[in-house]
Amino acid sequence: MGPMGPLGVGVEAQMRLIEVEFPESYCERIKKYAELSEALHWRMSDVDGDGRCVLRAVFESGATQELMDALQSLFEDEKNWRIIVLPVEAMAPKPEGKQPEKEKRKKTAASREEIYQDTAAGAALTNDFLIFTALSTIVAAIGLSANNVAVVIGAMVIAPLLGPVVAFAFAAAIGDLALLLRSSRTALAGLALGAIISVFIGAVFPVDFSSGELTTRTALGLDSMALALASGGAAALSIAIGLPTALVGVMVAVALLPPSAAAGMYLGAGDFENAIRAALLLTVNVVCVNLAALLVFSYKGIRPRTWIEQISASKATRVNIGVLVFLLTLLAAAILILR
Repeated sequence: MGPMGPLGVGVEAQMRLIEVEFPESYCERIKKYAELSEALHWRMSDVDGDGRCVLRAVFESGATQELMDALQSLFEDEKNWRIIVLPVEAMAPKPEGKQPEKEKRKKTAASREEIYQDTAAGAALTNDFLIFTALSTIVAAIGLSANNVAVVIGAMVIAPLLGPVVAFAFAAAIGDLALLLRSSRTALAGLALGAIISVFIGAVFPVDFSSGELTTRTALGLDSMALALASGGAAALSIAIGLPTALVGVMVAVALLPPSAAAGMYLGAGDFENAIRAALLLTVNVVCVNLAALLVFSYKGIRPRTWIEQISASKATRVNIGVLVFLLTLLAAAILILR
């Protein structure tokens, strides 16, 4: 069993509890893994009647990935195993020792598997996603037309666009083609549904196109790029360090939902010039959010488990970053021309 620290009632940083269930034949090897790991505390159970053991280990934020990778490699040809990761709210006695800040700088609080589970769930094209998209578009359209900032913020809160956008960047970082395609499909479906609804609103209902909230979404400038880059970076960083995704939903939605609704409403009213300007702003924001998120995931060291996959993902990440930077350059040129 690993050492415990002095008496205490809690921990300063969020921790993770890893529970590993495996056949008896792996006990000695896993015990060595646990001894060499950065676990604050660990214990291995006795063999039960089914010939199975359980390892329970507590880690500081960011220290779980190495053990999880080692265990998954060990169990590569074994079917009868399971790893469960849970957050730890408090621990007593308080554990001793922390990793030096220099070593922790690029580590993530959440493991790759935790981030994958969160982002994959957000990339799912479900009825709930479509309903939230439809509702948030309607609320945004009303807020834009009425020049009501509070209503527009309400639309940002319920907008589900964070999920597929961040999932796309995460999939690019780890080289997961299936997640990349799934998140792309969900994002495109959400944007398409929002466009259809906002076009209908612009064509059928009396919209006040002199509204400041609406005309703002046609104002092109390089400051919009800075907003989208900051939003995407904040979203990715919050997910990587284990903050709830709900806290960053507004930051991403502010860069995506309003120009999307504005473009559709102008198009429905036949104002093609402003529709193009709002659509250009939306495109800039989508590219910036993805670029910033991809850079943050890359900086935080989020990559596949095996070295072969890491090489492939690293090349794909560089290519994706290069393509996004090229697109952003073209869009910046278009903004300067149309201003």
